[in-house]
Amino acid sequence: MKRFHVHMHVDDLLQNIAFYSRLFGAGPTRVESDYGRWMLEDPRVNFAISTCGHAGAGLDHLGFQVDDAAERDALKARAEAADMAMLEEGVTTCCYARSEKHWITDPQGVAWAHFHSLGNIPLFNESAAPAAPAAAACCSPAIATPAAASSCCGPRATAHTAKTCS
Repeated sequence: MKRFHVHMHVDDLLQNIAFYSRLFGAGPTRVESDYGRWMLEDPRVNFAISTCGHAGAGLDHLGFQVDDAAERDALKARAEAADMAMLEEGVTTCCYARSEKHWITDPQGVAWAHFHSLGNIPLFNESAAPAAPAAAACCSPAIATPAAASSCCGPRATAHTAKTCS
């Protein structure tokens, strides 16, 4: 069995530990002065954050794809219960698929999508006109946060400086 792994640079470890603990519905399994890690079983993921490394090193957005609407609704309810800012897209098209999705943004400005795929489509984004291929590169409006700006499939954080840990 595989486990999804993500390691992200963060500026404020405690703020992000609080956010991800609410998002995952569980506290981290390991915490150090510059590091936090969750070993989750549902979904199976090894998710780590640290104040080491390079900020925004190619990360656009992350997310959870679920098998049915009830799972998506449970993720949405968890985000709402934790009072997270959310952008509800409902049924939308992006990345050659029709999905029902919503977005949340963590304190670092990283976008997370919770989505249930409803089927494949022949275009990247049905709302993009054929004469405007640049419009097809984006599929979600920016979430209203100070650090967010539009990018493909979700908001993107602004660049931060890297910190090297010893």
